[in-house]
Amino acid sequence: MIVLDASVLIAHLDGRDALHARAEAELQAAAGEPFGSSTITLAEVLVGPVRRDRLSVAATAIETLGVAEIPLGADAPARLARLRAQTGLKLPDCCVLLAAQDAAARSILSFDERLIAAAEHLA
Repeated sequence: MIVLDASVLIAHLDGRDALHARAEAELQAAAGEPFGSSTITLAEVLVGPVRRDRLSVAATAIETLGVAEIPLGADAPARLARLRAQTGLKLPDCCVLLAAQDAAARSILSFDERLIAAAEHLA
């Protein structure tokens, strides 16, 4: 599984996003792998579409991409706190790391260099 960060999904959903073409290329290159995102990441991605009254369009696009929701477990508060303390990343980024751990993901797809570096360091 490849865990997707909000940066990739947001760019994928918005053709005007500066990273849209890169998101499309990265997702296409990884098309043989299953995709997943944390519940928090998916909520973050859907904020913009909700503001533009396009929630159903965005949700359908995420479903079409085959993104599985990776829910937070009962032990998430303590694990997220540890990740935040270890990495210095913001909580939404720690949710990506936690989802990757819980899904035993092969990799994380993100445009955030700090998040990628933290994921590599924790591996």
